Amino acid sequence: MNTLNNIKVGQTVTVARLNGAGAVKRRIMDMGITKGVEIYVRKVAPLGDPMELTVRGYELSIRKADAEMVEVL
Repeated sequence: MNTLNNIKVGQTVTVARLNGAGAVKRRIMDMGITKGVEIYVRKVAPLGDPMELTVRGYELSIRKADAEMVEVL
Protein backbone atom coordinates (compact mmCIF):
# COMPACT_ATOMS: atom_id res chain seq x y z
CA MET A 1 0.00 0.00 0.00
CA ASN A 2 1.22 3.48 -0.85
CA THR A 3 1.42 6.23 1.77
CA LEU A 4 0.81 9.96 1.33
CA ASN A 5 4.46 10.91 1.93
CA ASN A 6 5.45 9.04 -1.30
CA ILE A 7 3.03 10.88 -3.60
CA LYS A 8 4.49 13.30 -6.16
CA VAL A 9 3.49 16.95 -6.57
CA GLY A 10 0.47 17.38 -8.85
CA GLN A 11 -1.08 13.99 -8.09
CA THR A 12 -4.53 13.42 -6.62
CA VAL A 13 -5.09 10.39 -4.39
CA THR A 14 -7.89 8.93 -2.28
CA VAL A 15 -7.42 8.02 1.38
CA ALA A 16 -7.71 4.25 1.91
CA ARG A 17 -7.07 4.14 5.66
CA LEU A 18 -5.36 5.87 8.57
CA ASN A 19 -2.67 4.16 10.61
CA GLY A 20 -1.50 5.26 14.03
CA ALA A 21 -3.49 5.56 17.19
CA GLY A 22 -4.77 7.94 19.83
CA ALA A 23 -4.06 11.65 19.67
CA VAL A 24 -2.04 11.51 16.43
CA LYS A 25 -4.80 9.72 14.50
CA ARG A 26 -7.43 12.06 15.98
CA ARG A 27 -5.39 15.13 14.91
CA ILE A 28 -5.13 13.84 11.34
CA MET A 29 -8.88 13.18 11.26
CA ASP A 30 -9.58 16.65 12.70
CA MET A 31 -7.68 18.13 9.74
CA GLY A 32 -10.27 16.54 7.45
CA ILE A 33 -8.19 13.57 6.32
CA THR A 34 -10.59 10.65 6.60
CA LYS A 35 -11.24 7.48 4.60
CA GLY A 36 -12.52 8.16 1.07
CA VAL A 37 -11.40 11.82 0.92
CA GLU A 38 -9.48 13.03 -2.15
CA ILE A 39 -6.17 14.78 -1.52
CA TYR A 40 -4.27 16.85 -4.09
CA VAL A 41 -0.54 17.33 -3.44
CA ARG A 42 0.15 21.01 -4.24
CA LYS A 43 3.77 21.45 -3.11
CA VAL A 44 6.54 19.83 -1.14
CA ALA A 45 9.10 22.01 0.65
CA PRO A 46 12.68 21.86 -0.72
CA LEU A 47 13.86 19.53 2.04
CA GLY A 48 10.66 17.46 1.78
CA ASP A 49 8.97 18.67 4.95
CA PRO A 50 6.19 19.85 5.15
CA MET A 51 3.86 18.92 2.30
CA GLU A 52 1.16 21.33 1.13
CA LEU A 53 -2.13 19.63 0.29
CA THR A 54 -5.62 20.54 -0.85
CA VAL A 55 -8.19 18.64 1.22
CA ARG A 56 -11.97 19.26 1.07
CA GLY A 57 -11.42 22.57 -0.72
CA TYR A 58 -8.89 24.08 1.69
CA GLU A 59 -5.11 24.17 1.88
CA LEU A 60 -3.31 22.18 4.53
CA SER A 61 0.35 21.70 5.46
CA ILE A 62 1.28 18.38 6.99
CA ARG A 63 4.55 16.92 8.24
CA LYS A 64 6.05 13.92 6.41
CA ALA A 65 5.84 11.90 9.65
CA ASP A 66 2.07 12.44 9.73
CA ALA A 67 1.70 11.85 5.98
CA GLU A 68 3.38 8.47 6.45
CA MET A 69 0.37 7.30 8.49
CA VAL A 70 -2.11 7.93 5.64
CA GLU A 71 -2.50 5.01 3.22
CA VAL A 72 -3.74 6.13 -0.21
CA LEU A 73 -4.97 4.64 -3.47
